[in-house]
Amino acid sequence: MSFSKETPQLSAQQPIDHDIRQALGGLRRCEVLGLRLGDLSPSERRVFISEGKGGHQRLIPISAQFFTAVGDYLDQERPAVDHDQLFVVLRGPTRGRPPSSDGLDEILDGVRRRTGLPRLTCHQLRHTCLTRLREAGMALEAVQAQVGHRSIESTRIYIHLANSWLAEQYLQASAAIDADRAES
Repeated sequence: MSFSKETPQLSAQQPIDHDIRQALGGLRRCEVLGLRLGDLSPSERRVFISEGKGGHQRLIPISAQFFTAVGDYLDQERPAVDHDQLFVVLRGPTRGRPPSSDGLDEILDGVRRRTGLPRLTCHQLRHTCLTRLREAGMALEAVQAQVGHRSIESTRIYIHLANSWLAEQYLQASAAIDADRAES
């Protein structure tokens, strides 16, 4: 497996890189825990989600920065193991084993302490990721496919748009309508 090194390297003081958080933030807890090395396709910049909700599978695009961060994780942090789970426990008696759901909660506890966010959960990261994708201009239907929702209504519930973004979108649409009227 070849990972591109064209983007900046992780700093040693940044154990959970922003690019990994952003990509994983859109995934469900079970999807994060189920990721295997073979699910990654760096050349295509895609990740295969083999253990989605309800047994559904999907292939999703992921940024080049994510693959750079994963490559750094594999090279610098992940111990040699005899399985293909992407993420493993890095310290303690279970070092090298796939993390459990409780183990993922322990990681989030550490992130909460470092960031000062009192109630950070995997589910909140998912909401945040979906909202940021939508605010960045990703079509609602594309966000739906990215996160594996069967219903567009589920995706709408997840998205919490900032008032400033909503106002900007309204003003852009209003200007476009005004421009169409002026041309008529």
